[in-house]
Amino acid sequence: MISTKTILKTLSATAVAAALAAPVQAADEVNVAFFLEWATPNMIAKAEGAYEDAMGVKVNWTNFDAGTQMTEAMLAGDIDISYSQGLAPFITAVNANAPIKTVGIAVTYPANPCVVANDSGITKDNASELEGKSVAVPLATMADYSFRMQMRALEVDLDQLTIVDQVPADGAVSLADGSVVMACLFGGDSIKKAQEHGTDLMSAADADAAGIVSFDVVSVTEKFAQENPELVQAFMDATDEINKSWETDQSKLDLIMKESGMDKDTTMNQMESMGFPTNAEQLSSYFNEGGLAATAFGIVGGAFATDENPAREDYSAVIDTSFLK
Repeated sequence: MISTKTILKTLSATAVAAALAAPVQAADEVNVAFFLEWATPNMIAKAEGAYEDAMGVKVNWTNFDAGTQMTEAMLAGDIDISYSQGLAPFITAVNANAPIKTVGIAVTYPANPCVVANDSGITKDNASELEGKSVAVPLATMADYSFRMQMRALEVDLDQLTIVDQVPADGAVSLADGSVVMACLFGGDSIKKAQEHGTDLMSAADADAAGIVSFDVVSVTEKFAQENPELVQAFMDATDEINKSWETDQSKLDLIMKESGMDKDTTMNQMESMGFPTNAEQLSSYFNEGGLAATAFGIVGGAFATDENPAREDYSAVIDTSFLK
């Protein structure tokens, strides 16, 4: 168990320095990070080899449990592009001067749920009773962001909670066995398992009303983008194409199910709450002046700042929208 004094993980200064100093050369293959239990249309393109066709090189896909792991893999040189990295882990990384950038929005979705054990008697109306108890949260992820925002909205003192840093699958188990009274999670199966033993503290409508909104980004290492802009462009174009196709043709749901590792009902339920903005929509609604992304970057930047890694005054330097055009 850890206290809230260590709620934010700081990236290794050695890892950041190594990533900055590593030699860069034109890529003959591309390593892409993604999530299981995360049903996105681009899984169709992954399964059908559309990314290889568009990029003209071999594409290796590796699944991760959390966006923080994606960051460490990018710093180690093992990952070039992270698809659907949570905004919170991305911001945590760039606050620590990690040499990565956002090149687009992968998916929008309601705030990740925090599920409270049914036998606890705790609801949003008496949420302060969480104080003094243990809760499972995958730190520095969008579930962590949602957790913080929900606690703020419900006036729960974070310093009075014992926070256990667990990936969603482990958090669901801890909720089931009573090790924690609440688990904050992402991922269709993990959420489904947690909800077998608990109830969402705040509904999607409650979170929306409280201004708690979420989206994941497509992030790249700076050096990879600088040395291989045509590959980044091809990746974003292929993603845009499948997102547009999904709007009118959802006949290949089975491929998304297989690639995300979920059953039909879980996949469909998850995707019904998601949005997959096209490149044009991102430029007009997210990355425009005063847009959703600009606002969110500032809010999340402040929420995940530390004394060692303070928030940036301006996050525009870590956003590159040129690949959306």
